[in-house]
Formats: sequence, structure tokens, C-alpha cells
Amino acid sequence: MDLPDDARSGLLANVPPGDNSPAMTVGELAGSVKRVVEDAFGKVRVRGEISGFKRHSSGHCYFSLKDEDACIDAVIWRGNANGLAFRPEDGAEVIATGKMTTYAGRSKYQLVIDRLELAGEGALMALLERRRKALAAEGLFDSARKRALPFLPRVIGVVTSPTGAVIRDILHRLADRCPTHVIVWPVPVQGEGSAAKIAAAIRGFGSLGGGLPRPDLLIVARGGGSIEDLWAFNEEEVVRAAAESPIPLISAVGHETDTTLIDHASDRRAPTPTAAAEMAVPVRSELLAYVGELSRRSRDCLSRMAERGRERFDLTVCRWPQPQALFAPMAQRLDELGDRLPRALASRAGDARADLNGVAPRLRPEMLADRIERSVERLAAVWKMAELVHPERPLSRGFARVTDRSGKTLARSADARAAGLLTLRFADGEVEASAGPSAPPSPRARVERKRRPSYVPGQGGLFDDVED
Repeated sequence: MDLPDDARSGLLANVPPGDNSPAMTVGELAGSVKRVVEDAFGKVRVRGEISGFKRHSSGHCYFSLKDEDACIDAVIWRGNANGLAFRPEDGAEVIATGKMTTYAGRSKYQLVIDRLELAGEGALMALLERRRKALAAEGLFDSARKRALPFLPRVIGVVTSPTGAVIRDILHRLADRCPTHVIVWPVPVQGEGSAAKIAAAIRGFGSLGGGLPRPDLLIVARGGGSIEDLWAFNEEEVVRAAAESPIPLISAVGHETDTTLIDHASDRRAPTPTAAAEMAVPVRSELLAYVGELSRRSRDCLSRMAERGRERFDLTVCRWPQPQALFAPMAQRLDELGDRLPRALASRAGDARADLNGVAPRLRPEMLADRIERSVERLAAVWKMAELVHPERPLSRGFARVTDRSGKTLARSADARAAGLLTLRFADGEVEASAGPSAPPSPRARVERKRRPSYVPGQGGLFDDVED
């Protein structure tokens, strides 16, 4: 059913006949806005403070530029982010160069930055001071972390540009003082990407292997320049690499008046690269002279000790008595003993002869014969008694000796039953037997026991008391 025109108003889009402005899609409108914004602001420079800085895993950087009046979203694509001369941080005042565009997905506009610079030296110094305080709060600059430099390093690693005058000055100074093996890790010391390469070189020396000698000392060096030229040595990644280095490190960046953050994190700061070489090694000629002086002093000391010892020996020898005086009393004593010895032997022999003459009358052959006879009789009586008490003697009279298989004599029936296997030893041999539960004797055996005659006439039989 058709509705009147007034009924369709507000419900369906009313397109008058001949209308040449059809409705735009959202994408078309967003695209038009994008073109207008990009045409109007194709090249802009904006000054503001970085806020909410975040570097995505893709390498793109997202943050906002703000001042006291407004805030603009900004983005730096990965290609431009890798070429930044400094690492953006929250609170840094910068001047961004780029173009305005829109992001239709969120109906917002943003600044695509091609170039990012600090807004003057004051902003640069403010950023440097904030970074210094933050790293100091982590303890990276504590003096307790600093290590002593090796006295005479065998290998020295140098992180610097291979083409500048710095490396020539260092090598020349090392050759003058004390020739040492030097390994140079070439890096750019300023410009885009220099901070990452310097940090990688410091860490690379710490993990050096594969046949290459690991340095005993590192020198990170650069010639003088403005604060912008030296900024790579103020980057956080370089400072952390220096603080985490397992090898003692000397920083020699700029001239004596120049100060960078790596100076605070290193184990020793040198005012110039040449001074770093002087700190690294001692003067070889001075060492040789010192060793020669020590050798001379040692010889002199030994000579004086030998001379004093000789003097003390001579003084001691002078106080010693003559050998004749030392041995004269003992020689005299020996002579006296030699004279007394024959007399003492003669006297002792006379005494012994007198003692023998005193006992000689009592030493008659008859007395010795009587003693020997009495001893023989006593020995015979003892031997007879031993034969009587010998354990084998009763066996000849019909007794038997009961032992276990190991030869132990068993005197009780309980021991025989416990042993089980027995040996009955008779006068003419042995019989093996076993002990078991006893059985009652048969009637025939009881009769035979009662009829067995006594061994002695007139004496009761052994089994007379046994009852049936």
C-alpha cells in the first residue's frame, strides 16, 4: 500500500528529482578529510614536549606532542626511527618535522614525523640531566662498582673510529711507553646508529672468543666536539654497556672539559685519548730501570749480609778455645781409665776364683746323680698320671666318646639331640650315628637287662632297680 508523502518523511531518505549531491560513504568522507588535511599541512614543524613514548616491537614509535594548550598524536615509522640521532624520552622538548594525516580507523588525526630534533641546547642539557639522574639512581655510577686497572695488560681493546687521529695517537703512545698487543673494534663515533654500534662493540669485547685473545683492558675513545657530536656517548645503551662490561674500561671521550655519561659509568676517565694510553700501560724503560735498581739493591744487600756474617764468624772464632784445650781433660781421663782397667780386671778375676774355690767342695758327682734320679722319678709319676686322665684311656675299657661332626665332645643328651649327627669314638675306631626321638625299649630288651649278671660277685647288678 502506498503511503502519502508526508507519511514517508523522516523514515526514508528523500532525494529530490535532479539532486546532484548523493550521500557519501563513511570511507569517502574520511578519504576527503584525509586529502584536505594532507594538502593543507603537507609540511609542518611542531615544537612540543614528548609524552607517552612507546617503541613498538615492529620498530615504529608512537607518542604525543603536547604543550599547555593542546596535544597531538605522533608517529615515527621504523625507517625514520632507526635514523634518529638520539633516543626520544618523555619530557624532552623537541621540534618535529613531518606532515599531518588522518587515521580513519579511529577518526583521529596525527603527525607523521620524518625528522625529530631537540629544541635547542637547553632542551638537550635538560634531557641529559634527567638521564644522568635516572641512571645514577640505579647505581650505575657508584664508586664501589669501579675496578682497578691491570698493571701491565697483555692485550688492550680499543673502541673508536679506525680512520681518525685518535687511534693513531693511542697506538703511537702505547708504542712509546710499552709495546702491547692492541685489538681495534672500528665503530662510527657520531651520527645515526653510532650509539648502538658502540654498545655492541663493548659487549662484543666482553664475549670475545674463537681463538682471539680477550683483552685485559678496554679503551673507548673519541676526539673533541660539540655536545651534539658527543651525544652517542650519552645514550643509555652505551652507558649500560660500559657499566656491565666484564673488562675494566677507560673512557676517553672528547677533551678534558668535555663530560659524557660514559665517563661516570667507566672504571676510569681519561681527559684525552693520549692520556688513556698513558693510564693503560707503564713506561717500559722505567720498569727496566726499576728492575735494574732492585737487582742492584739485592746484590748490595746480599754482599752486606755476607760481609757481616764473615765478621761475626771471625769474632766468634777468635773467642773459641784451642782444640788441645778442649780435648785435654778427656784425653787425661782416658789415660787414667786405661791405667786402672788391668788392675780392675785382675781383681775381678781373683774374686771369681775365690768364689769358685768356696763352692767347689760341694759340687760332687754323687750329689748330681742323686738329683737326676729324683727328677726322673718325679717325671715318671707325672707321666703315669697323665696317661690315667687321658680322655682316650676309658675307651679301652669298653666306653665310647660321643662327639659332633666337628669333633666337639658332647656330655649331655640335650646337646646330642641338638647336634643331630654324631660320631661314636671307640678304642678301635669310629661309628657315625644320628640322634632322634627316643623309643621305649622292647619287652625282650627289658628281660635281657634283668638277666644280665653283675660285674662283681656279691654286688647287685647295674639294672636291678629297673622296673618292668
